[in-house]
Amino acid sequence: MAIDNTAYKTSEAPSWEETLSKVPRVTLVFWIVKILATTLGETGGDALSMQLNLGYAVSTLIFLGFFVVTLMAQVSSGHYHPVFYWAVVVATTTVGTTTSDYIDRTLKVGYVRSSFSLLALVIIILIVWRLTTGRIVVDRVTNRTDEVFYWVTILVSNTLGTALGDYVADTLGFGFERGAVIFTALILVVAGLHFFSRLPTSITFWAAYVLTRPLGATLGDLLTKPNAQGGLNISRIAASVAIAVMMVVMVAATGLRHRPSRSTVPVA
Repeated sequence: MAIDNTAYKTSEAPSWEETLSKVPRVTLVFWIVKILATTLGETGGDALSMQLNLGYAVSTLIFLGFFVVTLMAQVSSGHYHPVFYWAVVVATTTVGTTTSDYIDRTLKVGYVRSSFSLLALVIIILIVWRLTTGRIVVDRVTNRTDEVFYWVTILVSNTLGTALGDYVADTLGFGFERGAVIFTALILVVAGLHFFSRLPTSITFWAAYVLTRPLGATLGDLLTKPNAQGGLNISRIAASVAIAVMMVVMVAATGLRHRPSRSTVPVA
């Protein structure tokens, strides 16, 4: 069984498998949009649960419904569609935000126990994924099995990332600004390992994917928390709208993964 270790390491013309993939190519813009999406998940999740005072449980159910609808659109699509894809990513971050807050603050599980439990769950999912399909894909999702594992991993990793962000910022006392610096540094370490070590791409990709969530969580809190708590006290709704607009502009400006033409689809 081989892990897909060639994804996003070359700039060659896309193969038919890449063209048929239902997820975007992993580029620098991908990571920037991902960080924006996770930040939006934090501000959007807090907007419903705190600013609109719906609470964690009700907000989780609302975002879970949003996740189901967007995931159905993504799964039913025959190719990569940026609106569907990034809508699901945002949905997983909002669900992850409210779910993590419900586990840690309402159920009183605590950031440490929830973080370790969710980390173990991510690892288990990746192991089962590889045992089931023989590889862990990054940006060549062309079948339903890989797609299911892909989104389940993202959902759990974004919930994990929320708990990690709150743990570093609140429990360890680093605050939002220093927390953002810490997670940025960790992402740069992972990037260095990706480019200058022989670690499989799947490991560095999912490590970076997990770390972008707490980075987004700390950035979101930095923008919206009151000044007394170290934040900039920007309205959560206003911040969410501004971040969403930035995402739309970046995704639109960088183009789409085109549908395969007849000449790119292999003939049996």
